[in-house]
Amino acid sequence: MNLFFQRLCRSIILLLICLLSPIASAAVSPFSSDSNGKLFSLHGSNTIGAQLAPSLVRDYFTAKGATDISIKPLGTPNEVRVQAKVGNNTIFVDIAAHGSSTGFKGLKLAQADIAMASRPIKESELNALSQMGDMRSRKAEHVIAIDGLAIIVHPRNPINQLTLQEISAIFSGQIKDWSELGKGRGRINIYARDDQSGTWDTFKSLVLGKRYSLSSRAKRYESNDQLSDLVTSDPRGIGFVGLASIRQAKAVAVSDQNTLPQAPEHLTIATEDYPLSRRLFLYAPVYSSSSTAQEFLHFVQSESGQEQVKSSGFVAQTPIGFKPEESREGPSEYLELTQNAERLSINFRFSEGSASLDNKAQQDIERLAKFMEKPQNQERELLLIGFGDEKVSPERSVILSKLRAVTVRSALRDHKINTAPVQGFGAYLPIASNNSRAKIKNRRVEVWLF
Repeated sequence: MNLFFQRLCRSIILLLICLLSPIASAAVSPFSSDSNGKLFSLHGSNTIGAQLAPSLVRDYFTAKGATDISIKPLGTPNEVRVQAKVGNNTIFVDIAAHGSSTGFKGLKLAQADIAMASRPIKESELNALSQMGDMRSRKAEHVIAIDGLAIIVHPRNPINQLTLQEISAIFSGQIKDWSELGKGRGRINIYARDDQSGTWDTFKSLVLGKRYSLSSRAKRYESNDQLSDLVTSDPRGIGFVGLASIRQAKAVAVSDQNTLPQAPEHLTIATEDYPLSRRLFLYAPVYSSSSTAQEFLHFVQSESGQEQVKSSGFVAQTPIGFKPEESREGPSEYLELTQNAERLSINFRFSEGSASLDNKAQQDIERLAKFMEKPQNQERELLLIGFGDEKVSPERSVILSKLRAVTVRSALRDHKINTAPVQGFGAYLPIASNNSRAKIKNRRVEVWLF
């Protein structure tokens, strides 16, 4: 009987959490009969604005009971209007997708209510928008999807994998011919995104860094899809695009120094283990005056919103279980612990220079709690396994990795979710080089389900 009441209480508490959570049900109240004109506007990333943002607005309109919904191009390329009818009134949302930096400029100039970004807000942008509140706080920063920055080549190119170092050398012009990679021959033609693009900012940060500059021979494009189609038609071409824009091109597996090659697949991107995975963001002022824009942001985080993320070709944040590969590598204890478990498509990560869960991790705690409350999961158990980067001693790395897992366990307990005893494996199984700034990605907590 005590067990019954414990489970009943747990279910009631989790129900309340889900109802109060921003990622709760997609249920939204219908538009009021006097709704009319422009509701809000989004400026920024072409990666988000090309297809995902219009589709999310369309689904939001549908959930709110609007009719005659259409997506119409405006007079300028990469700008659209999503409009609909509420009774006899016309409502609309305008979307301008000219690159992540234009989103933050739009906020500052009061031309946009929401900024779309395919990279985190920069320090200079944070300072410029300081009057709008802390734009790195959870109320302002919303991770809406995970994308993989795919390195693409012609479909018949024999190259199947490249290291980050080889990719850097290709795009900086140090490797000029395919024969230098031992595959085929002919001058390499480079295709890259334009300077306004968050895709370019991510590529520059993750691949070129401060050491390399893009080759002067590179051709630049504003559109991911256009770039992908051009590489597909060029047997000697190579480029980079967002995951949703691979189209007919061939994506190669990527590895960092002393790490295993990772293909841009659902699990590797969802967990951000893939070296060129990235987060897609929406940013809104903390002191936003648009209640409709805030409701839209909550809708995007709901299961219905995340379903559209998936339909648009990106990786949704809804937890999914994957059976481990038989050929996987790792310490024998790690392999034994996870042998009969499913790996969930969540890795918990931490704010830079902090032991606190970052904004995405805090959202994922709520998603995981809701996932475990489903009837088919209530009798199952979670295992948290921490990892880290290299420290002065392996023992210290193991301790810190276990402490990260303890942090996640404590957050889950706040939601009445218990776990198996946590584990920590230190610097084993790095997903990024421990000799670069990217080593922060090694500080993570995997989630396994029994």
